[in-house]
Amino acid sequence: QHKATHIVVAAHERRGGHIPLDQLLACRLAGIQVLDLLNFYEQELGLIRLQYLRTGWLVYGDGFTQGPTRAIIKRLFDVAVASALLLLAAPVMLLTAVVILLETGRPVFFRQERVCAPGQSFDILKFRSMVQDAEKDGPRWASIGDDRITRVGRFIRATRIDELPQLINVLRGEMSFVGPRPERPYFVEKLNQQVPYYDIRHYVKPGITGWAQVNYPYGANTHDAKQKLMYDLYYIKHWSLWLEIKIIVKTIAIIFEKKGV
Repeated sequence: QHKATHIVVAAHERRGGHIPLDQLLACRLAGIQVLDLLNFYEQELGLIRLQYLRTGWLVYGDGFTQGPTRAIIKRLFDVAVASALLLLAAPVMLLTAVVILLETGRPVFFRQERVCAPGQSFDILKFRSMVQDAEKDGPRWASIGDDRITRVGRFIRATRIDELPQLINVLRGEMSFVGPRPERPYFVEKLNQQVPYYDIRHYVKPGITGWAQVNYPYGANTHDAKQKLMYDLYYIKHWSLWLEIKIIVKTIAIIFEKKGV
């Protein structure tokens, strides 16, 4: 009657009761796509809503495929992309090191512990964009307009030049080019307690860029961490080379548009 192509069942209980299952089955057999709310958000928005997520859906549903074939393909892709970019970016990286030295002296690189897997960590490399001893009072989220950021740091952050040394992390095998952004152990411990399923993102290698980075603005609190996790879960579930390339293309566009995500 309404020439519907999709029906979204926005109810928590799907096994019977007030839901007209016989009519829904008839609609599905007639070629109308029937989706629950979780799959609707996934299909239309490219994210997995935490408030509708259940462990059984993760266990029995499709996607989230891990294995040696995927690992080999992804590693070869990472090495090829990181090597090419490192060669192209070498002059920019050298110039960046010089201007950091001239403005605030050593060190040029900033090393910080990040979580790469449950119970494992590594030192991420960045060009230093903040003043020395920026965290002498303890860890805190970086934020837009942070007064600890230097003049050179503000520019290299806006253009994402500060992230270029992470290409070395990729070649070492500590990171992937695309994946969930690695977080610090201090914040991971807190987020594991406050955000359901947060630790799932640590079962794949962290990345320089990711699906969350190209779809959500800069985040600096627990709410933003939840929002980004919804995109990270989508990426982990739907990983493919095509998705990797799509994320890289969107990353390039964002850098040139200076959106700052």
